[in-house]
Amino acid sequence: MKSTISKVEVFGVAVPLVGGGFKNAYVTKTVQKSAVIRITDHDGRIGLGNIDPSPGYSVESIEDSLKVLKETLAPSIIGLDAFNIHELLIAMNKKVDHFYDAKAAMEMACTDLICRKLDIPVYTYLGGQVVDTLLFNAWIGILPPGEAAAEAKKWFDKGFRSAKVKVGGNIHADRDRIAAIRAAVGPSMKLRADANAGYSVEDAIALGKLLEPFDMQLFEQPVHADDLVGMAKVRQAVGIPVMADESIVDHESLIAVIKHDAADIVKLKVMKQGGFLNARRMLETASAAGLKVVIGHGFGLGVNTVAEIMFACTSFDVLPGLECVGPLKTVDDIVTHKLDISSGSLALPDGPGLGVTLDEEKMQKYTFF
Repeated sequence: MKSTISKVEVFGVAVPLVGGGFKNAYVTKTVQKSAVIRITDHDGRIGLGNIDPSPGYSVESIEDSLKVLKETLAPSIIGLDAFNIHELLIAMNKKVDHFYDAKAAMEMACTDLICRKLDIPVYTYLGGQVVDTLLFNAWIGILPPGEAAAEAKKWFDKGFRSAKVKVGGNIHADRDRIAAIRAAVGPSMKLRADANAGYSVEDAIALGKLLEPFDMQLFEQPVHADDLVGMAKVRQAVGIPVMADESIVDHESLIAVIKHDAADIVKLKVMKQGGFLNARRMLETASAAGLKVVIGHGFGLGVNTVAEIMFACTSFDVLPGLECVGPLKTVDDIVTHKLDISSGSLALPDGPGLGVTLDEEKMQKYTFF
């Protein structure tokens, strides 16, 4: 079977975020600026791709990604067979280095097209699902203890059984925040501390020791992304599993984390790793090294979110508590049916493909590029 790519459309959309926006260690943003791809083959079949870069996490800006998608990558794949992902990646890599996000959008759209043509969900194409219900991870910002505790209890009462807590700036304030959260939600909610690479090795170790009494599930990216020796020291010194996030970009960086014994868990994202194929290879490498995996980019629109859900359900080594919770952060979406993950869980969506359809009116409403 063959599927010759005849048309590639690239859209830039900006969807407002709830509650006036979100602040992390890098930036405060009030809209999610994203790229949406629609590929059409010679039979008129379509495939959708979507990436949602965030400043501080993505190397390239959304504007740069959209420019490369339109001017470089789209022309490079016209006439190629969408079924041949290897050929697709080779063609794109010849045109431009890096730009993993942009390449992921194209590969995602081709994968969606393939699976629509085969009349199967993406997770079947990836080897089949091992879970039928997905659990999601809540998040709590750098808030005073009382506010953080109330926020955590709100998520817990909705049905969420894991939560990420942002830390940074003051290890004692971090300890007090997490202590209040643990007291509010009791022992059954798994808590993740995320430092966004913000602490020195010494402060990260000190914070890790302060958090040990609170039964933390993991300590995410405690030190700078390039300091694998320092992250290994943190891992050896504290009794909380360490997760690498910003340190993981491509397969080479994953191998470096493994060689340095720098993490117990790694975080992967279909977008950041350059698409399903690269992410799958990295997932299998992590599994072979005995590492567990967390999946999810927190600001994804409907297409990218479903892509990560369908990827995550294919491995037992993916921890429950997916972090692809973008639909909770956006006031709207560009698909016809916005995912409802407000209870902290979701039955695995059906295909074919990613099983989503673009809402043309919403696409026009939110177009910015």
